[in-house]
Amino acid sequence: MLSRRGLLIILSSPSGAGKSTLARRLRAWDPNIVFSVSATTRAARPNEVDGADYHFVTEDAFKTLVADGDMLEHAHVFGNFYGSPRKPVQQAIDAGQDVLFDIDWQGAQQIQNSVLGQHTLSIFLLPPSIIELRNRLEKRGQDSADTIARRMQKSWDEISHWGGYDHVLVNDDLDATEAQLKTIIEATRLRRLQQPSLNDHVRTLQTQFQELS
Repeated sequence: MLSRRGLLIILSSPSGAGKSTLARRLRAWDPNIVFSVSATTRAARPNEVDGADYHFVTEDAFKTLVADGDMLEHAHVFGNFYGSPRKPVQQAIDAGQDVLFDIDWQGAQQIQNSVLGQHTLSIFLLPPSIIELRNRLEKRGQDSADTIARRMQKSWDEISHWGGYDHVLVNDDLDATEAQLKTIIEATRLRRLQQPSLNDHVRTLQTQFQELS
């Protein structure tokens, strides 16, 4: 009997708020948390492995998945389609694994409204300040000034949707935020919906009660 059904853990934030770092820390903390592998219609890049980095599919196959309701969320970005196939996620949570999604607010809304929406846990990460957010992007040393400016402009659009999440954390200290994330996940794992074995346990208690009557 499965003791726990897995969660769909949605982690969103503006770029630079620490989402990727915290996602890696969660995976290191509990190997039972697995990353969602997205499907895409773009061609595989050198060293990318189908099924590990992405599920590489044709545009027709992608559109069929969407039409059949087999895509939890999807978007069209720079000429290619990206999305989260339902079946591997369903298989993972049915096996008691938690699936981690590193997605924006639009993808989060689609997943929350999907057939697996009742098993979602959505968390939004806020920066301590806009100045600190910009400083973090600059310290990365990965982007040009123009790219940083575009990311900053997009950040407010992301932040403005914070109210659509189950939990919102201000990430002013990575270690403290990591501890809060772990507490939230451990508590949500105890939700009634995530414990399918409870039904059988209550039926057993009922039988025992009737035998004593």
